[in-house]
Amino acid sequence: QVQLVESEGGSVQAGGSLRLSCIYSGFTYTTRYWMGWFRQAPGKEREGVGRIGRHDGRTNYADFVKGRFTISLDVAKKTLYLQMNSLKPEDTGMYYCAASTYGDSWYNPANYAYWGQGTQVTVSS
Repeated sequence: QVQLVESEGGSVQAGGSLRLSCIYSGFTYTTRYWMGWFRQAPGKEREGVGRIGRHDGRTNYADFVKGRFTISLDVAKKTLYLQMNSLKPEDTGMYYCAASTYGDSWYNPANYAYWGQGTQVTVSS
């Protein structure tokens, strides 16, 4: 059973930084899985922010966060991180961590079987 628990989000002004974390359990039978971050703004669809592979450490990012957000994974602690810098008001939304054993189309929420509860990030102008 895979479970994911996210840290509390927060509120910052534009240009500020936040770090989210997600502690997960499970995946005792394989190291070939991916951990991702998604977000959802009110009235919009859930969108992929980025992901990292547990087995190879490779990352993928959405264009709208490249150069500003960094995803990392502490394998020993089974903790996923999302460092968010230069935040913009349009980054506001619920942020979710997710896990998948399916490697294709990383940005598609349907490819992730396991989800955290979500945490709110608010960026004010």
